[in-house]
Amino acid sequence: MRPVGLPSPENSGNIKSECASVAYVSPGARTAGSVVAGENNWSTEVFGADVDWPFIRSWNLASGSFFSEAEVKASAKVAVLGNSVKQNLFPDADPIAAVIRVKNVPFKVLGVLEKKGGSTMGNDQDDQIVIPYTTVMKRLSGNNRLNMVQVSAKSPDEIQEAMTEIKALLRQRHRLGPGQDDDFMMRSQEEIAATAAESTRTLSILLASIAIVSLVVGGIGIMNIMLVSVTERTREIGIRMAIGAKSRHVLAQFLLEAVTLSIVGGGVGVALGIGASRVIARILGWSVFVDPSWIALSFGISALIGIFFGFYPAWKAAALDPIEALRYE
Repeated sequence: MRPVGLPSPENSGNIKSECASVAYVSPGARTAGSVVAGENNWSTEVFGADVDWPFIRSWNLASGSFFSEAEVKASAKVAVLGNSVKQNLFPDADPIAAVIRVKNVPFKVLGVLEKKGGSTMGNDQDDQIVIPYTTVMKRLSGNNRLNMVQVSAKSPDEIQEAMTEIKALLRQRHRLGPGQDDDFMMRSQEEIAATAAESTRTLSILLASIAIVSLVVGGIGIMNIMLVSVTERTREIGIRMAIGAKSRHVLAQFLLEAVTLSIVGGGVGVALGIGASRVIARILGWSVFVDPSWIALSFGISALIGIFFGFYPAWKAAALDPIEALRYE
């Protein structure tokens, strides 16, 4: 959970000592800047945290160690690297004990976090450096206020109780009367996950609606093209029937043409989609994975669209009278 809008770091210590349902507390201060290590540099997020931060985030170290409480109190210039930062600054070297510069301030690397991957919002969680929050406030940002305080309850069953205790404490510390609104915001991971799920659901419905409209428009286009083809090839159809072709043969021929047309269009769409996703991933630095099963499904849907919208033109061609077709000019 994250109570935000706290005026000073002292409140975080009060939360841990006075709220019985709280297990861990970590004040948070955030900034961003360019990080330099030797000839390599990388722009990333610099997050200030306390010693409880790895326990709150359930985030282990791949190597090295996390900073200590003494280093937090001393505003020490020490840092723990996210995996993405490590790969960009030290691709072939061990960064432990190396010196990096954040906004021209030297920091000693203590450890490297395990790879975490993307968040629910699509952000790369490994693209960050974690340093003591006191160091961010005093040496990098010059701001004596926190951006957030991250809190972990003692158990999942105590989350709501912990939020109630924190809210009561903060209202008391901020001297808020019974009729006054909170001057802070508090959100649990469940609320964040629910908001993300709702956003994903809305986006999925929007994309599905766009896809359905596109399929219908594309299907109508295929049907119109096939109807024109049937009209232009009426004499050809009559000749085929006159030399022994059955209605089912003509039907199969035009259905095959419609399916081929839709599959070719689907292939062009898949190629454009993969190309666009790779371009966007490179520009924004996202990690993109294209599941082959979805590509196969897209071709299957293209074939079904061809059959569905191509059936009427094919049926119309198969139903032609051979004599009338031969007379057609």
